[in-house]
Amino acid sequence: MSFPRLSPQRRNTRLALPLSRRTLILGTVAGGVLAACGDGGNGDGDQAADDTADAAGDDVEPFNEPGADGFTLVQRFPQGVQVPGELRLPLSLSTGAAQLIQDGPDTLTAQVTDLGGNPLGEMITASRRDVAPAPYYDFRPTIDEPGFYALVVDGGPEGGANFDVAEPSTVPVPIPGQMLPGFDTPTFADNRGVDPICTREPEPCGFHELTLTEALAAGRSVAYLVGTPAFCSTGTCAPALDAMVEVAPAYDGSVTFVHAEVYTDDTATTIAPAVEAVGMFYEPALFVTDATGIVVERLDAVWDETELVDALDRVTA
Repeated sequence: MSFPRLSPQRRNTRLALPLSRRTLILGTVAGGVLAACGDGGNGDGDQAADDTADAAGDDVEPFNEPGADGFTLVQRFPQGVQVPGELRLPLSLSTGAAQLIQDGPDTLTAQVTDLGGNPLGEMITASRRDVAPAPYYDFRPTIDEPGFYALVVDGGPEGGANFDVAEPSTVPVPIPGQMLPGFDTPTFADNRGVDPICTREPEPCGFHELTLTEALAAGRSVAYLVGTPAFCSTGTCAPALDAMVEVAPAYDGSVTFVHAEVYTDDTATTIAPAVEAVGMFYEPALFVTDATGIVVERLDAVWDETELVDALDRVTA
């Protein structure tokens, strides 16, 4: 199947349609929000989807037919970066007309299956987390083997949402258990060719005092966000950064926060070196390390303040 390419848009809060792994950020990159690719589905998508596809010259994967409770699934995670172990699979709900559902149930229950529909393991439950531009449910199944699977949500489409689990050696992005590589990210003292170094409004965040290299050498846990509030194609980068700003004072002295932008300037046409340094092909991503620089948690694409706090508490307890 083929997917539309999305050009970066300032403050775009409409969830992106599917993007293939062959694309990169910059309109040819995976935006980190992937529409469900479950079995079945004969819809044509909404007009916005058609317009996006026409502009890109690609076909749009149809939305699934709604399930018993009238909703389809929107995958809020990139493919190709999950590895065996505990996975993080955030999903949002959508109507058959591709309208995001803002008032979904407090919890959802799901079953992991193989692509033949055979159940694997126990049923799992996820709670709703409210964050712009739409609530999500972070399912965390444990998968022991690489392969292709489906997450079938009660009340949703019969085919569920497909996902893959990759061999760790094939994943370009640092995964939990690996060392986060140092990189001389732009700072207020040296922008290293990136201007602006922070597109947060109305003023830059304060997470540009140290480079990532310096932060990792400080002997404290690190929370490293790569994302662009102004040009985020998923609309989730600004809430992610604002959440960091909000919680950072509570971790003063125990966690060093660092932020790096995705583009080199406000034309949003050239990828910043910080993106390439961690092998990202989606946005945003947050890497949380222990005091030795080992990645303990990686949050991809969307998270709220409570998930951020949970991750920070893991490395500071």
